[in-house]
Amino acid sequence: MVAETWNLLATRWDFFAGLLLEHIQISLLAIVIAIVVGGIAGILISERQRAARPTLAVINFLYTIPSISMLGFLIPFSGVGDATAVIALTIYALLPMVRATHTGMTNVDPAILEAATGMGGTRWQTLVRVKLPLALPVIMSGIRNMVVMTIALAGIASFIGAGGLGVAIYRGITTNNAAMTVAGSLLIALLALVVDFVLGFVERRVKMRSRAAKRTNRRLAVGGLAACGVAVACALLPGLVAPAPATIHVATKPMTEQYIMGNMLKDLIEQDTNLKVDITQGVGGGTSNIEPAMESGDFDLYPEYTGTGWAMVLKKGGTYSEDEFDQLQAGYKKKGLSWVGMYGFGNTYGIAVRKDVAEKYGLKTYSDLAKVAGKLRLGAEADFFEREDGYDALSKAYGMKFGSTMQMDIGLKYDALEQGQVDAIVIFTTDGKLSKANATVLEDDRHFFPSYECGNVVREEVLQAHPELRDVLKKLDGTITETDMAQMNYEVEEEGKDPEDVASTYLRSKGLLK
Repeated sequence: MVAETWNLLATRWDFFAGLLLEHIQISLLAIVIAIVVGGIAGILISERQRAARPTLAVINFLYTIPSISMLGFLIPFSGVGDATAVIALTIYALLPMVRATHTGMTNVDPAILEAATGMGGTRWQTLVRVKLPLALPVIMSGIRNMVVMTIALAGIASFIGAGGLGVAIYRGITTNNAAMTVAGSLLIALLALVVDFVLGFVERRVKMRSRAAKRTNRRLAVGGLAACGVAVACALLPGLVAPAPATIHVATKPMTEQYIMGNMLKDLIEQDTNLKVDITQGVGGGTSNIEPAMESGDFDLYPEYTGTGWAMVLKKGGTYSEDEFDQLQAGYKKKGLSWVGMYGFGNTYGIAVRKDVAEKYGLKTYSDLAKVAGKLRLGAEADFFEREDGYDALSKAYGMKFGSTMQMDIGLKYDALEQGQVDAIVIFTTDGKLSKANATVLEDDRHFFPSYECGNVVREEVLQAHPELRDVLKKLDGTITETDMAQMNYEVEEEGKDPEDVASTYLRSKGLLK
């Protein structure tokens, strides 16, 4: 594993370096906001003690909210992406910052403050020249803890389509690439350790009170600010000198095949147009988070499935069939969206049980499963338990009630089945692991699951602004079969190939990519 991780970092450093830079940007922005807001709040409540208890109580309450829940609460207000991640990280960073500032300010020796007042110091002078300098070591300790925590917590930002090293972790889990998960985790840990070391050095310097030490501290502060200024200038200068081309923002769900299709879109669009493509890989929650972001303009394009659009986006009842595609298209048009470029394959749901379970109970169909479901445990991704055509509807259609259920990430379900943590899992018919899994796929004998043909959903506004995009997307019509997609998924999940390479190789085989 160590060798695989090192080799991956060496061969894909451009990929990881980009994620590392995004991680630093997201974390740094949240840290700066937390220092300013939390510092001011800590100073204010130390000067107005009556406000201290309710302020700290509110911040403590926010801190106890699970990070996933916090992201979910924020999405309706700030959408998906970096902005929501920064807001969430700032909220969690406030508690250590406010508490450290308040503690440092209130623990200054009263005798010193009395002496400062006796020498004629105003309240403002006492605060700035006495309290803050004496409280600074405690405040720096709080900042140090807060920064390390924020860098580590920023890894979860990828769940809502933000950047950072969490993208590598989440993608590694989804595609069964343990080396990528380890590499992303290792880089976050190293970044946190490096920053902790630097802040530890700063904390030690702050405690030095000699005149020479203060002069050195001022020089170091000026040098640090200058280095930050140069870094910011270098990041902004290319965009100021040469305006960037128009960018198409592509989103994908947290599924291997979606990573592959996202890269296909990037390759084709950038080859055939002057447009640049920015991919947000593996947005947690899938359609439930991507589609609202499409309507708000955060994303421009993403691969979707017809049955999912019918049930989750248009909220239509009944089992969808491709004969109703015109109705589906009309419904999307009302939302300012359009289906363009149908890939040619379908990826419907299915249910698979472990082979020993199938043999024990003689299971061949869903109706067979319904008779013994109460003795079994079902595993599925969160999306399946919430959608209109998901778990509740399936249970009703077959009179099926499992003994228990387990919510899990898509990339972990086959491992959970193999390890006996669940007895049955919800699958996709193009799953790469399916052909090698210790599983029996059951027959949907009442034809419950609708058709799920895959195509691209794109904003009408983008098509009008860039009409050449429609022609590019139409090139994908009928280019992929279900067997082709399953094979590509297998190459990524079991053979360890990169989705980017698999995507480009397939497009070249079809003569679509030069």
